[in-house]
Amino acid sequence: MPLLRNGVSVTDSWVFLDDDADIPASGPVIMSLRRWREDRERLILRGGPLGVRLTSEQTPGEIADDLEFLDLVALEFPVFSDGRSYSNARRLRERYGFEGEVRAVGDILCDQYLALHRCGFDTLEVRPGETEDDWRAAVSAISTPMQPGADEAATAMSLRERRMAAG
Repeated sequence: MPLLRNGVSVTDSWVFLDDDADIPASGPVIMSLRRWREDRERLILRGGPLGVRLTSEQTPGEIADDLEFLDLVALEFPVFSDGRSYSNARRLRERYGFEGEVRAVGDILCDQYLALHRCGFDTLEVRPGETEDDWRAAVSAISTPMQPGADEAATAMSLRERRMAAG
C-alpha cells in the first residue's frame, strides 16, 4: 500500500509482523498490541526500529510506559466515521510527548487529511483503489480547518466572521 508523508508518496520500510510469524533478525517491524505484550523483551533486545499498531478500541495509555522503545505507533480507523484514533493521536503527542512516527491506517477519506495532520499524524497508508494523485489533490484543496485544534489555526467560521466584521 502506498504511504504518504506530507501528501507525498514515500518508501515504507516497515513490515507488519503477524501474531504468529517468526521475529525477523533485523529491520523495522510493526506488530499488534498483543504481539508486543507477548514478545516485548525479545523485541527490545533484538534492536532495530519497533512499532505497535493499536485498534480504535485500544488507547495510548496501554503502551505509555513503553513509548521510549517505540519508533512508530500506527492507529487504526476501522471506518472513516470512527474518530477515536484522532483523539489517540493527540494523546500520544500532547499527554505522552511521543516524538516518533504516528501513522493512520484503515478507512480514511481524502478530505480527512488536514484533520489527521492537525491531530499529530505524520503518515498514512492509502486505501486500496485510491492513488497518490487523489491525495495530492486533497492536500492542496483543503487548507482551512473546520474545527478548532491545538495548533490554534483559524477555522473557516472564524475567518468568515472576521471578513463580515471588516465589512
